[in-house]
Amino acid sequence: MPSRVVLAMSGGVDSSVAAYLLKQQGYEVIGLFMRTGAHGSDDDATPSRKKGCCSALDAGDARRVADRLDIPFYALDFESDFSRIIDYFADEYLAGRTPNPCVVCNNWLKFGKLWSYGKQLEADFIATGHYAQVVSRHGHAELHRAADPDKDQSYVLYGINRNILPRLLFPIGGYRKEEVRALAREAGLGVHDKPDSVEICFVPDGDHASLIRRRRPEWVSAGHIVDTAGNVLAEHAGIENFTIGQRKGLGFAAGERRYVLRILPVEKAVIVGDREELLAPGLVASKVNWLLDAPPTGPLLCTAKIRYRHPGAPATVFATPEGCARVEFAEPQSAITPGQAVVFYDGPRVLGGGWIETSLV
Repeated sequence: MPSRVVLAMSGGVDSSVAAYLLKQQGYEVIGLFMRTGAHGSDDDATPSRKKGCCSALDAGDARRVADRLDIPFYALDFESDFSRIIDYFADEYLAGRTPNPCVVCNNWLKFGKLWSYGKQLEADFIATGHYAQVVSRHGHAELHRAADPDKDQSYVLYGINRNILPRLLFPIGGYRKEEVRALAREAGLGVHDKPDSVEICFVPDGDHASLIRRRRPEWVSAGHIVDTAGNVLAEHAGIENFTIGQRKGLGFAAGERRYVLRILPVEKAVIVGDREELLAPGLVASKVNWLLDAPPTGPLLCTAKIRYRHPGAPATVFATPEGCARVEFAEPQSAITPGQAVVFYDGPRVLGGGWIETSLV
């Protein structure tokens, strides 16, 4: 009997090629599309406008790929679960933090609910079209970066429960993007030239502030933009419009470049200053998830990434018994942002990560 795999299919080229490769490798593949309710109608997700995923059009694309590959396909309703992610997104911004919904979606849905569903179907593995790799070393499964550094998604996967790592498959993790598209053309998959998803799936128009106002209409978050001396420089329409390190779109003219340094939700104030003031020697993280046999008991030398596009910087991590961590960088880093994830690497291996709470001074 071939091993059974439940594959999350989004209708994009990556998960479609993942299905093709798994089928080629002899697995019994079952495709699963997660309906999230993020799009109200097909009109809201026309090819010319939609840059997210999980729309009705995406479901149709995923089903056509499954039909071509002759694999079972199911669309399940995850709308209520996904609604929690949108609530988290809105509440984080209103708390003066910058959320990362992709990490939360992976933790709660793709590697939470998906694995639960896989166990119901007696699946041996679950799989997705993420650019990452699971490597077996010394009898243990490790999460590693993808072969394509430009597409690597290991950063958003740090929160996976380490116990399911041996059950994970990332079929395209060893390929570069252009190779994935070539495989899709070779297999005759109609999504071979489909654009990548580049926006948050429930904010396809990129206007996250409008979504937050609709989600939390009772909140009034307008306030003042203030410099570090306490001088009021301008008014703003809401703290949800800002993130640490932001320079453009501040809403006022200044004789010199100003950057968002801090967001104070109680005062509804946005503090701005010079670029040099964005630098900090380290951070404190909470809810740290370790992909090791046990949390480190002493200083851990590693490379730490503080956002998805951050190249990573040498750091020393000190884990605490409460599930937190203190991260000290070899050189100060710019725009350490509460609400984002910090992820720890040893070369290509992901060691773990957590949520940034505050920067060190």
